[in-house]
Formats: sequence, structure tokens, C-alpha cells
Amino acid sequence: PGDMWKTGGAATWLGGTYDPDTDSIFFGTGNPAPWNSHLRPGDNLFSASRLAIDPEDGSIKWHFQTTPNDGWDYDGVNELISFDYEEDGKTVKAAATADRNGFFYVLNREDGKFIRGFPFVDKVTWATGLNDDGSPIFNTENGRPGNPADADGEKGETVVAFPAFLGGKNWQPMAYSQDTGLFYIPSNEWSMDIWNEPVSYKKGAAYLGAGFTIKPANDDFIGVLRAVDPKTGEEVWRYNNPAPLWGGAMATAGNLVFTGTPEGFLKAFDARTGEELYKFNTGTGVVGTPVTWEMDGEQYVSISTGWGGAVPLWGGEVAKVVKDFNQGGTVWTFKLPSDRVASN
Repeated sequence: PGDMWKTGGAATWLGGTYDPDTDSIFFGTGNPAPWNSHLRPGDNLFSASRLAIDPEDGSIKWHFQTTPNDGWDYDGVNELISFDYEEDGKTVKAAATADRNGFFYVLNREDGKFIRGFPFVDKVTWATGLNDDGSPIFNTENGRPGNPADADGEKGETVVAFPAFLGGKNWQPMAYSQDTGLFYIPSNEWSMDIWNEPVSYKKGAAYLGAGFTIKPANDDFIGVLRAVDPKTGEEVWRYNNPAPLWGGAMATAGNLVFTGTPEGFLKAFDARTGEELYKFNTGTGVVGTPVTWEMDGEQYVSISTGWGGAVPLWGGEVAKVVKDFNQGGTVWTFKLPSDRVASN
């Protein structure tokens, strides 16, 4: 309402990708501001959305909004990965994204139409499911933080929301294997107590209008590396990690999936079964994403390490799990020994 669009947020704070098949640039947008959603009724376009942008003139070809009228800080910036699959004898040009809000979405990347969606985390409370067009079915009982205007005090009603505002998945990129047809999602299981507060815009200051505390959803693990079938929603395998997973994943043609952990390990899993095949202790927490590269006919894997980022800053009770992890800052490179390389 009014001039609130001028301070409405929705920054594109994660890198986009180019899709040559559709000649489109895919970008995601962040949450609207302030967090207090009662101050900004409506869908709040184009916040918490995936956009297909024409690279010639910057116009929006299509958009898909994952969390209309977002009241939980469920940014829509997470990567949109292009992939093709066969269905009824036809090739579907699709794109997939695992959202902060806990849902996995498969879209037609030619027109942005919703194909299917499903939760990829163990518990989602802000919505009870998705409509046929992919829009959320909001939980109207206790899903959205209360309006401070309806309360006697300074705070609106507190709700417990799954996932926490740091997301079922955050910035850390998932990976896709053309061989297995599966996506590999570094995800986290946590909840938050969240409430709304009165707020006024002040240039340069945080524009929240909300308070929150984050809590682990389980006693023995927070992070989960998941292998998910985008055609069925089936979780094919999972690896539970004690601390949150905050680094990206990489899938290789050799049917390996690499990722790092805050405990400092670079790990490799069998892409089909999830069996842990390799681990190396780098000595400092991993937030980076593994990359693979080739030189002089030999293949390497590299990872940058060094713990930090949003989890120790905003993690609430989760911060207790990671408070003693080493920070540091190192680049590690690995090469498969020549006697271990399989012959063609």
C-alpha cells in the first residue's frame, strides 16, 4: 500500500544462471520488507520469486512466486537448475529449485508453469501443501506470526515455524546428476519462534518488524544431505549431519557426490546409494562448494574452507553446536592417484 514498494526489499543477493535453450537469465529474489507481513497485504510481487529475464532488454518473461506475502523471511533467491527429463515419450524442459520455505518446485523453464512440488524437509508448518498452480495453501490456524495491531502489548502472537528463517535450504547450491536423474540437496532441519513487532523505516537500519529464535528440530542432527527424485518427490537416500550443512554439493559423472561439513570434512558419497566413500579432515569448517577441474589429462577436486557466515551470527540455540568450530581459510586440492583411475 502507498509508497511501501519503495522500501519493499526483494534484493537479488545470489548469482543467476543463463539457460541457452530458452535464451533466458534465471534469477531469484529475496524477501519483502519489513518482515511484518501484516503491514503489506497482497502478494508483494516480485519478491520471493524466480524470474526468467530476457537478456536482450531485461524484461521479465515469466515469474514464479514461491512465498506470496512472505512473513517468515523465506527468500526466493535459491538457484534454479535447468534439466530435461522424459515423460510420455516427450522431453520436458524443466527447472528445479529447493526453496527456503521447505518446498521443492519443478517448473517448465520455457514458460514458468508449475509442474509439481513437494516438501523436501521433514516438517513444514507455515503451509499445509501446494495448490495446482504451485501457490501455497497457508496454515491459517497458527502458521503466520500475529499482527501487533491485534495485541495489547508491543508484540504480536508468537508462532513456531518450520523451517527456520535460514531455510530448509539456503544459499548453498544443490547438485543434479544426469546419470541418476536425482538432485542432491544440502538441507537443514530447524525451527524458529517468530513474532511481529511495530516498525518504522529508517534509511540504513535493519527493517525487520520481527523477532526470532532458532532451535534444532532434532537432538542428534541438523544438517541433511538428501537425494531427491524430481519426478516423484521420493527421498532416495539421506545423510544426517550433527551440525548444519552450509556448503554446496557437486555431482560427478563418476557417480560421486561431494560436499563439506562445518566439522571440517570434505566427504564423497555414492550418488545412487548414499554410501559414504571418502572423507578428509581439512581442519576448518567448510562453507564453500566443491569444484572439479582438469589439467594435463588429470582431474582434480578443490574446495575452499573456512567457517563463518549466517549460522554463527543468527543461529540461536544452533550456535551452541558450531561455536567451537575452527574458522581459518584454506584452499585444498585433491587428485585421484594414477593407479586408482579406471581404464576406459
